[in-house]
Amino acid sequence: MNLFLIILAFICLLLGLAGSVIPALPGVPLSFLGLLILHWTENVEFTSTFLWVWAGITVLTLVADYFIPAWGTKRFGGSRYGVWGTTIGLVIGLFFGPWGIVLGPFVGALVAELIAGKQSHEALKAALGSFIGFLMGTLLKVICCALMLYYAIEALI
Repeated sequence: MNLFLIILAFICLLLGLAGSVIPALPGVPLSFLGLLILHWTENVEFTSTFLWVWAGITVLTLVADYFIPAWGTKRFGGSRYGVWGTTIGLVIGLFFGPWGIVLGPFVGALVAELIAGKQSHEALKAALGSFIGFLMGTLLKVICCALMLYYAIEALI
């Protein structure tokens, strides 16, 4: 049973790492689940503080993942229309799979900025900010999942 839990934990950790770049998988929560499963084995015992800190990081990462594209839009000169367009594009993009999640915020920001009366080059700049925000969110998730995988490997060695 112990070996089964270790294998299951590492499957979750690896799927979590993959899910940090594949929008259809909940990367950071899967990796955290892997840590929890590993904690339930006889071989590894993480401290309560360690698990609570990673639970908090997981929640913060999930929340930040929805706000970082809007921040990128604003940072690149987008108006509040662009920020709302980014958010609406992200929500609508959820229904169109991985490509919708990647392109939704970009298209939402672009359309909203054009509706707001911005010139096409200004609207494109704001939409690019949305895309860069998406990439920053992805990098944040990769770092979190990679660190969880590192701690899991270190705990078993």
